[in-house]
Amino acid sequence: MITHKKTHIYMMPGLAASSMVFENIKLDSKKYSLHRIDWIQPKKSESLNAYCIRLTKKIKHKNPILLGVSFGGIIVQELEKIINVKKLIIVSSVKSHKEYPILYKIARDYQLNNALPFGMFDNFIKFSLKLNINKLYKRIDLAERYLTERNEIYLEWAVWSLLNWKQEKYRPDLIHIHGDKDKVFPIENISKCIKIKGGRHEMIILRAKWFNENLPSLIEN
Repeated sequence: MITHKKTHIYMMPGLAASSMVFENIKLDSKKYSLHRIDWIQPKKSESLNAYCIRLTKKIKHKNPILLGVSFGGIIVQELEKIINVKKLIIVSSVKSHKEYPILYKIARDYQLNNALPFGMFDNFIKFSLKLNINKLYKRIDLAERYLTERNEIYLEWAVWSLLNWKQEKYRPDLIHIHGDKDKVFPIENISKCIKIKGGRHEMIILRAKWFNENLPSLIEN
């Protein structure tokens, strides 16, 4: 009987999100082994590269496939510079700092991230849940379930790292999946991607069925 080795896929969530965002991603367990990566606590003034070097300890298999969502898409691109990776997939993310919206560039240049009250993030989500206001409630409810990384030190580091990330050239066979309704990274700034009609920034959660149906062919091809 011929047995085939499983393909190992490591998945990195977005900024402030836990790996639970991948809870509805289900692929053939005979072919694929899915591994969720959660954030580790950054050290004071730690560079993105140094952080990713520490993060590689969570990757236990050689030549894996890396999939990252939003800021996690940036993280897996940095991981790929450290370890050998079979395939790189980013979702609702950017391949280059040139794909950032103008607001990000302004925030970076004027260091607006230093004025953000990160300590209020957790309280804002809890307070908004009590309001129970239609669409806002539904979106905040998602935040309460999935945006569990609310440590102030982590948030300050993550936002600074995101705003100051610089990359022009990217892996030519990188697979970029992006929704045309993404408001965090607007589609107008994104090039060379698989465009998902109606897809929003959180589509890894809300459009999991699409990923379950299409990831295998994207991986194999």
